[in-house]
Amino acid sequence: MPLSERQLAAFADKHAGQIPFDTSPRHLAGSGDARHVTHGLAAAGWSVVSDPLSAEIVLRSPDLRHRLQFDPQSATSAWWRLRAEPTDAEPGWYAEFGELVPAEILVHVTDALVSPQPREQPHLLDALTAAGWKLSAHNAAQSPDAMCHIERRHTDSRDTASWHIETREPGYGHPVGPRIWHAWFDSNTPDHLVTAFATGLADPAPLQRGMYDRTAHYNAVQEPSPLRPQQVVDAHTARIESLRARARSARRQQTKPAPTPAKAHTAQPTARR
Repeated sequence: MPLSERQLAAFADKHAGQIPFDTSPRHLAGSGDARHVTHGLAAAGWSVVSDPLSAEIVLRSPDLRHRLQFDPQSATSAWWRLRAEPTDAEPGWYAEFGELVPAEILVHVTDALVSPQPREQPHLLDALTAAGWKLSAHNAAQSPDAMCHIERRHTDSRDTASWHIETREPGYGHPVGPRIWHAWFDSNTPDHLVTAFATGLADPAPLQRGMYDRTAHYNAVQEPSPLRPQQVVDAHTARIESLRARARSARRQQTKPAPTPAKAHTAQPTARR
């Protein structure tokens, strides 16, 4: 089912009636509006395959390989689950995200998933250090406030490693305090998707939240935003239109008939005089 104008209007009605507050750092901004994620995938051609009367939303990609599940009634700490089925050429992979992962950061992963893979991209830790994060150990970094940690951990005897991201209460010594939210990418997750998440997480630009929106922690700093409510809506609409155009272009490329091969030229015998 494609994204409808009625659904976009419902998003606009909510956000046009809110006074936006710049909220930072991003890892403490709270979950935000899940429609940043679901609207983007629907615009890219993903379809809803879940019960429309259920609180759970399941979206599937046009090629049926990828699946995103959003379950706010999950019995575990993972509200978002993103899966890719294996193919003859690529392994399957899995990633999950907790309740308070900001939707605008998860969008970096889903937008990267439906876009052509970049030819060159900085290493994940390079992207973090460029944003002021500190390397805390080999293949690990932490945010300037030391509340968000990202680490590549070895998981089994096959020497595979997965990326773990956690935001925790400030701790005194070790271990740090209770976990606020987590994200996890298994060892087969494409590198550019993990880097996209880290880049969105470390971006110093604030996220917009309404006056009464829940943040992830009381340490989050909120200030009146210079953006007008309509600008927040317009930014969402522009992103959706961009994803729609990209999906249309991809479909045209897939349906374009292959060029007809040129007929082989048969040499004619030279006429005898």
